[in-house]
Amino acid sequence: MKESVLREKSYKFALRVIKLYKYMAQEHKEFVLSKQILRSGTSIGANIEESVHAQSKIDFVHKLSIAQKEASETNYWLRLLRDSDYLSEKLAESLLFDCEEVQKLLTASIKTVKNNLDK
Repeated sequence: MKESVLREKSYKFALRVIKLYKYMAQEHKEFVLSKQILRSGTSIGANIEESVHAQSKIDFVHKLSIAQKEASETNYWLRLLRDSDYLSEKLAESLLFDCEEVQKLLTASIKTVKNNLDK
């Protein structure tokens, strides 16, 4: 059940990141940072989707771990965009909240699978 919630939330977050990229490119003519966050923010969900077809539990954890790293990187870019005044505090906090929610779900999923591997 947690994985389907994770898939849904990561997909919706990726859509928000795509809209953020469009906003940054059109409104701020900013292409370097916006491409970084586009890449990492959409990669989260892509790796979660790959985990669905993992060949083993270890492969599953590996895919989710990559997604977790991408989520951490996305969190970094969001904070950087906020603190450099490219994003309003309100928009940044909303995106950070969603990103951190996905990070928490990833951490819980990885922990659960690892605990089950140890049994």
